[in-house]
Amino acid sequence: MSNHDETDVGAAVVQAIDPGEYREHFHREFRFAPYYSAGREWPDYEPAYRYGYDCYLHCRGRRFEEVEPALAAQWNRCRAASRLHWTEAREAVRDGWHHIERNLPHALDRPLR
Repeated sequence: MSNHDETDVGAAVVQAIDPGEYREHFHREFRFAPYYSAGREWPDYEPAYRYGYDCYLHCRGRRFEEVEPALAAQWNRCRAASRLHWTEAREAVRDGWHHIERNLPHALDRPLR
């Protein structure tokens, strides 16, 4: 895939899934998620959702399971002030990833190679 194609995919994702709306969606919903842990707050989960969004853009629509080992390895550097360890953050990152996949236009809702 050329850099031009990557830019096109990233622009299409941003157009389909506005980052502000994505953030607001999860800010409203995170406490209702099955992986939510009592005592955790938005500053714990927000970096995980942001990480899912940002990594989806960089991974050009690959499946979460394909890139999970790399995501796990980088989580400690990207987690900001989150108190979540990867085992806790994983489901929020995956939830964000799948939210993007579900909301993409059909033409982009497949792995791009």
